[in-house]
Amino acid sequence: MVTSGKSKALALVLLGAPLLAVTLMPTQSRGTSVLADAAATFKAKCASCHGADGSGNTPAGKSLKVRDLRSADVQKQSDDALYNIVAKGKSKMPGYEKSLGADQCKGLVAFVRQVK
Repeated sequence: MVTSGKSKALALVLLGAPLLAVTLMPTQSRGTSVLADAAATFKAKCASCHGADGSGNTPAGKSLKVRDLRSADVQKQSDDALYNIVAKGKSKMPGYEKSLGADQCKGLVAFVRQVK
């Protein structure tokens, strides 16, 4: 059987499409999983001061004068700047890089970007 170049290309596209979909699915799930993990970490490590909504409207947050994570002032900072605050700490906030690791700190930055 002789196939044309177009037939081969179509066969590759049709055969490759399911493979592409399967390849992309874990990435999407991983992204969702990272945010879900970061939300759990935020709740466990950050919400007591920053509040579940990121507002800082907690007794500890008010006492420490933490900034509202939803504010333009916080949100305009680069990911690197926010990562350094989470990882190394700032003022009375402890750094979490040693206890959580770099990936979880990056996840927290991604989570902070999502708070509204």
